[in-house]
Amino acid sequence: MYITDQKQLKQFVERAKKSPVLAVDTEFLREKTYWPKLCLIQLATEEESVAVDPFRVKDLSALAELFVDEGIVKLFHAAGQDMELIVHEMGVIPKPVFDTQIAASLLGDMIQIGYGSLVLNECNVKLKKADSFTDWSRRPLTDSQIQYALDDVIYLPRIYRSMKARLEKLGRLSWLDPDFAELCDPARYAIDPYERFKRLKRVNQLTQRQLSAAREVAAWRETAAMKRNIPRKWILTDEQVVEICKREPRTLDELFMVRGVSNALKTDDARRVLAACKQGLDAPEDEWPELNKSFKSEPNVDPQVDLLYSLVKIRAKEAGVAFGVLASHADLAKVVRGHYDEVDVLKGWRKHLVGDELLALMRGEIMLGIEDGMLKVVKRRP
Repeated sequence: MYITDQKQLKQFVERAKKSPVLAVDTEFLREKTYWPKLCLIQLATEEESVAVDPFRVKDLSALAELFVDEGIVKLFHAAGQDMELIVHEMGVIPKPVFDTQIAASLLGDMIQIGYGSLVLNECNVKLKKADSFTDWSRRPLTDSQIQYALDDVIYLPRIYRSMKARLEKLGRLSWLDPDFAELCDPARYAIDPYERFKRLKRVNQLTQRQLSAAREVAAWRETAAMKRNIPRKWILTDEQVVEICKREPRTLDELFMVRGVSNALKTDDARRVLAACKQGLDAPEDEWPELNKSFKSEPNVDPQVDLLYSLVKIRAKEAGVAFGVLASHADLAKVVRGHYDEVDVLKGWRKHLVGDELLALMRGEIMLGIEDGMLKVVKRRP
């Protein structure tokens, strides 16, 4: 069903309120804006599926009622961007949620399995790909586009029932609670412009003092992009921000020495960037920021990480879960460094599955050995 007016939406909401589940997906564009432009919302219960056209249905507040109804489990596949869009558009955070991509990793599928692959595995249905790169902002939508969009939700209730039953049988359903709680955490969707500098390309080339400048310049750029609703790179690229801070300019002439900046910025904006840069450069040393250290390819870390990696691989295979669900290289490097509070592998179900053993291996209480040609965990004798 293609919903194009307020009455149709309200009627669907009334029917959906009686359902224990609601599958959700969105189509959006973001190439020319800072905020994603919502183009379509797909919803499905176990009885019906609908596509809501936000270009024609201007008031989506009725959907907000469904999203916050804790008696209805909201089903997503790879929920992050959809959740972010709903928070921005409607000001609510859907909960409770169930993300089939996350759940699949506890049932032996690869981490971040695609929706098409999951539908094929779970429902033996091969989805069409003809409209995968369609322009969802163009109207009218074709029947093919609408069906393609609805395919993204109509299988989710069936997949959810199957996954839930298997997870309950394995005693793993509660393992997902922390992951799903994180998806519903308001802090996840809060934007702090002063944290953006950490994600600049080549930011590790800067000194700590220059990092202080980068924090201010990147924050100004982020705020301006949000207000103007344009991509941040349309104001300044990451490379330009880093090169500006490397140069440590004190005048507009010095600022414009960075390639492309004089063309990218109007005079008023250039003055603001220069002021932000100088503010960061002149900040007291005890206020200079630090980047989280990278633990990749460090000689004193890698051999220990390799050993921990082998243990995680053993337990992941035994449990039938994707390796990446348990721990990443960065997680294991933090364990080696003793940063225990910063890694999920030492929390919750991951701790019981392998985290405690990782610490025991670090303390020398257990060892890895070869037995009958297989890598085994061996308890060390006193």
